[in-house]
Amino acid sequence: MNNKPPTEVTPELYRQVFEIDARGAAIFDHLVSLFSKGASTSGGIDAVLKTYLNQGENNVVQHIVRQINHANNVGVNDEISD
Repeated sequence: MNNKPPTEVTPELYRQVFEIDARGAAIFDHLVSLFSKGASTSGGIDAVLKTYLNQGENNVVQHIVRQINHANNVGVNDEISD
């Protein structure tokens, strides 16, 4: 097995790791379950802070999704750049 890291992290690499490789897909599903949370709607300022935290965590998951979509040519023209 070749353990040499890739020289460049590309959308295709994201696709291979998180969509093609079953282990990566399982990890991605786990990340989604942990970090894709909605807005908090009760608790005043604490809810706002919790919502910001949730959004920050979700941004990482959404970045992975955008990279996979880019590799699959899905919605590439509709993306907002990072």
